[in-house]
Amino acid sequence: MTRVGQLLLPPRCLVCGERGASGRDLCTDCVAELPWNRACCRRCGLPMVMATDACGDCLSSPPPFQQTFAPLRYGFPVDRLLLRFKFHGELACGRELAGLMQQAGAGLERPQALIPVPLHTARLRQRGYDQALELAKALGCSFNLPVLDRALHRHRATGAQSELGAETRRRNVRGAFASAAIWLPAHVALVDDVMTTGSTVAEAARVLLRAGAKRVDVWAVARAPAPGRSPSVA
Repeated sequence: MTRVGQLLLPPRCLVCGERGASGRDLCTDCVAELPWNRACCRRCGLPMVMATDACGDCLSSPPPFQQTFAPLRYGFPVDRLLLRFKFHGELACGRELAGLMQQAGAGLERPQALIPVPLHTARLRQRGYDQALELAKALGCSFNLPVLDRALHRHRATGAQSELGAETRRRNVRGAFASAAIWLPAHVALVDDVMTTGSTVAEAARVLLRAGAKRVDVWAVARAPAPGRSPSVA
């Protein structure tokens, strides 16, 4: 928005409706009160009481990805912003969420490229846009990283993961992805909106490793707490 536009139509916070700060659609107070995921498992991003390099699950069964960057916990108001972005076409929410990722990832180790977790073509036609791709493009621009949006594709439609349990989620995405990439950088990061159990990104990471990547990280806006635990105390 131009300076004149900001004066005539100042940005409003997407959470509380008050005036946004520094030209953003979020105010300072709401940003400070967001459920930041500072204490977590560095491997899978799971919210913890204290930060750790690997939680019990990652020690007993290491995932195929090396590190997870999920700066927010999936809880109010992040869950509402993600739903508005993902299902209601409110791209302003996605822009602000990507901005929060940029803010939190200032000192993050950079991959060589970003790869969005793709939608199946039928879901893409229904929704009209791919939320992971929109995030990846914004992050790629912020961090000066290429976005390889054709390196991975979802060749099998799957049911909504949000409606399934952990084991069913794993079965649901098994064999759902493929890669036609002739060459991949050694270090790439998968980009998605929410990481719940990690089944989807784990399956995508396996495909990328088989396609030639040497290290796969995960970048997601938010990480859900373990089932049965409140995001505020996870």
